[in-house]
Amino acid sequence: MTNSTRIFLFFSFGYFVSYLYRGVNIGFSGFLIEEIGLSAADLGLLTSLYFLGFALTQIPAGAALDTWGPRKVNGVLVLVAAVGSVIFALSDTMWGLMLGRFVIGVGVAVCLGAAFQAMALTFPTHRLPMINGAVVALGGLGGAVVGTPLSLVLDVITWRTASFWLAALTVMVSLCLLFGAHDTAPLHNRKRPTMGDQLRGTWEIARTRAFWQILLFPSIVAGTFYAVQSLWVKPYLLDVNGLPGATVDGLVSLLGFAAVFGSAASGLVARRVERWGISLYHFCGLLLALFVVTEVLILLDVPLPRAFFWISYGFLGGTNALIYAVLVETFPRHTLGRVGTSFNMLVFFLIFLFQNAVGWVVELWEPISVGVYPAQAHIAAWVILLALQTTAGIWYFASKQPKKLEHL
Repeated sequence: MTNSTRIFLFFSFGYFVSYLYRGVNIGFSGFLIEEIGLSAADLGLLTSLYFLGFALTQIPAGAALDTWGPRKVNGVLVLVAAVGSVIFALSDTMWGLMLGRFVIGVGVAVCLGAAFQAMALTFPTHRLPMINGAVVALGGLGGAVVGTPLSLVLDVITWRTASFWLAALTVMVSLCLLFGAHDTAPLHNRKRPTMGDQLRGTWEIARTRAFWQILLFPSIVAGTFYAVQSLWVKPYLLDVNGLPGATVDGLVSLLGFAAVFGSAASGLVARRVERWGISLYHFCGLLLALFVVTEVLILLDVPLPRAFFWISYGFLGGTNALIYAVLVETFPRHTLGRVGTSFNMLVFFLIFLFQNAVGWVVELWEPISVGVYPAQAHIAAWVILLALQTTAGIWYFASKQPKKLEHL
């Protein structure tokens, strides 16, 4: 096995584990409600703390990636996630669970950004849409595992035991990254930056119109998609559509598999589409717009098989990874660590916000029974998210594609 293949597989493995952590509360939620007595807002807060820890780590992590490289930074940092998983498993209170989720978020904060940077340093630019799509596809299998497979596992072991096994799997990721592959390209600057340098570099990136023009629409779509996929999809299917639990678990897994195929397929066809005269920027925007249309059809409960809509939801949500290839085309290579983590920070702050906001909106209605809310509560939350995505999409398509930036 070549070194480049090992880099691809090990970073994909890391993203897979981070995805497991992201959505594992879908399976844990019923047990946590029963054992700890969580409300909808509590569950939203608990799950979203992963994303808050993730987001707050992005600025220093971006500078670290550009200084020491993705393999070392990711290999060391994921050990923190293993500690967080152990804290989560040992906790009997809401505060302990919150701490565990927050620490997990810090530990997996660079799994995706480091993977994309490693791919950019290892493979030629023209292959990045396909390679990045494959990374997200393999990692995104974690989104399928938290459906029916996790439900079956939790019939045999407790959620605490599952958390311990996740910690062990995370340690394996660290060993693979640190000792299983070697860096393949030098970074632009190995000098260790000060915190002031980190903040100034990120601020300079965030001040560019190109950053917001490219990333606002994808970040709001991604924030919505992951907030739903990692928690609220199951309550929506149960409370709004009234489906039985086994059917819901199956749809959650289908959504996850569809996201895998969406990531892979969009990466494979991206360059072909460019040869047809459609830019990667506009192709990505088109897929995101179709995602928004799918949300509308789900809300309207159009009389077609629900599996079709949720497969489409997952497939189109998975294509969001294409935006990283647009960033590579726009920003200098030596800034990709900070650009990627700045985007991640924005996305994960939005997931944190949206996941909590859905819980807050849902709790404006009286529960029908413990953990069960009226359909109108979920629909109201979705309509708010839909309005935000639509507004950002209008600006995305009303603007011209940014040119390559050389001055950063």
